[in-house]
Amino acid sequence: MTTNEERLRRWRLVLGGDADGTGCPLSGRDLRMDAALAALYGGAGSGGQSDAGRSAGLGGSAPRVARWLGDIRTYFPTSVVQVMQRDAIDRLGLSALLLEPEMLEAVEADVHLVGTLLSLHQAMPETTKETARTVVRKVVADLEARLATRTRATLTGALDRSARVRRPRHHDIDWDRTIRANLKNYLPEHRTVVPERLVGYGRAAQGVKKDVVLCVDQSGSMAASVVYSSVFGAVLASMRSIATKLVVFDTSIVDLTDQLDDPVEVLFGTQLGGGTDINRALAYCQSLITRPSETVVVLISDLYEGGIRDEMLKRVAAMKASGVQFVALLALSDEGAPSYDREHAAALAALGAPAFACTPDLFPEVMAAAIEKRPLPIPDMTPNQ
Repeated sequence: MTTNEERLRRWRLVLGGDADGTGCPLSGRDLRMDAALAALYGGAGSGGQSDAGRSAGLGGSAPRVARWLGDIRTYFPTSVVQVMQRDAIDRLGLSALLLEPEMLEAVEADVHLVGTLLSLHQAMPETTKETARTVVRKVVADLEARLATRTRATLTGALDRSARVRRPRHHDIDWDRTIRANLKNYLPEHRTVVPERLVGYGRAAQGVKKDVVLCVDQSGSMAASVVYSSVFGAVLASMRSIATKLVVFDTSIVDLTDQLDDPVEVLFGTQLGGGTDINRALAYCQSLITRPSETVVVLISDLYEGGIRDEMLKRVAAMKASGVQFVALLALSDEGAPSYDREHAAALAALGAPAFACTPDLFPEVMAAAIEKRPLPIPDMTPNQ
């Protein structure tokens, strides 16, 4: 097939309909791919309708959807399959079909599917719940494998650096780092370095060095953030030098700290949806703080506050004044720039707590900066940095 023919073929698959627009007829595998696309996005392929109507052809039939799921996994890569599944759930209202074990076994699991399952789990029949847990556990295990090692390594380094003291006793001096920190004071004529600044090992070589409180908005729009927060919460809780607490909230508050050894249990302890009372959640988090100067509070929320706005801001200001490192994340996900309350984000920025979206890959660096009390690595895409 020539380059031009391949280009026409791709456009035909993208545009749907018949061959009149591109002059490129389809056959064999391409025709079956076209039918799978048409069933979801419309078009003249099998199971679809005309582009004008843009109506899809999956209907509410579980067997038909199961066949369609099998087809798209045959013809498209995993990343595309996940997008198409998400579109099918959003566009065609297929959420109810996910309550059937056979359907769950057929789907390609990802973070977005987990979010959908969490929003449905209260309505799940008992026959489906175990299958749903298996799907969620697989996604969580994949995320932990991807994120845990780097997170632990990054934060261990940050904890070691934050524990160094500036006025160490002689036997506590870290000579290697002291020499490197004072190389600018090298005196060639004496062939020596003048140690203007001593760097020492911290006294807290053992035991808890930092307290971390994750305060996570569980309103419906925060589904992916809730999934990633549970994974990172479990990773942080596995580090002996960090005392981690996890609090999820909407208009009520649930402390899931006791379940942090199993992020799947954490996720099924959440209840996506409902309103938002950030002020009330922060009041609870304040009550957990016993060492302000050694505490990092991470608020993960789109900041659409349903509680008392001025009280919320006063609480943030009070925490910062006491020495708490306060981090406000509009989202913890790979979904790009989120929708959020710009007025509240600007108010937090004015308090010295800029609010920004954070990808899972950046989160370890953000936490390391907070632990070391240095400027946060705010992404360029953030509108209010």
